[in-house]
Amino acid sequence: MFSTPRAYSADDARTTGGGRRPVGRRDLLLGSGTIAATVALGATPALAAGNLKVGSKGQEVTDLQNRLNELSYPCGAPDGSFGNDTKQAVLALQKAAGLDRLGFVGPKTRQALDAGHRAQRRIQEGNGIEVDLARQLLIVTSLGKLGYVINTSTGSGKRYRTSGGSWATATTPRGDFSVFRTHSAGWQTAPLGRLYRPAYFFKGWAFHGSNSVPAYPASHGCARVTVNMMNLLWASGFAAHGTRVLVY
Repeated sequence: MFSTPRAYSADDARTTGGGRRPVGRRDLLLGSGTIAATVALGATPALAAGNLKVGSKGQEVTDLQNRLNELSYPCGAPDGSFGNDTKQAVLALQKAAGLDRLGFVGPKTRQALDAGHRAQRRIQEGNGIEVDLARQLLIVTSLGKLGYVINTSTGSGKRYRTSGGSWATATTPRGDFSVFRTHSAGWQTAPLGRLYRPAYFFKGWAFHGSNSVPAYPASHGCARVTVNMMNLLWASGFAAHGTRVLVY
């Protein structure tokens, strides 16, 4: 499980006005330890045959979790138990590698892990978040280096009725934005649902935590990530005012 980051004030302007400096890759945290703290780069043994899925347990799952963290698909501190955090990281890898979005580890996903597949990104300098609508990925760059690759779910493209009674299409706006408003103190109730610690980058659009983050576009337009992933973004400084958000 992910550790809970330090408490933030409910006064967002004071809490995030100056922002927290996004940390370098060597400092990016997962739970109480650094990414792949116990795994030397390239030293992870090849995973044995057989599918790994939600409910799987044991050393093979620990090896999987270490490898995912090493490749920048965060899944929390390795505990040998294949839960939702691990499933989300597997989905992110499968999306980045162009594989079927299954959420379990079979032969093709195993090959991608063994090959050390890392996600391609557009932000190559400085700090920022990019939301890849085609691949449904949220990718963090820290000091020019790949930080995290996270499963996200964006606008479904379906029609829905707004809080004012009119009809709209669930789309996520494309463009080069920056975070301008946040809600740090847990869940926020919005006209279209509840958002966990949202960071708004354009009008009412935000990336935020949710209890439902499928492998496909399903939101009203925001970029959903899991609650644990949103806590991770807050803890590492990427939900702060001024954070670049590139949506394409």
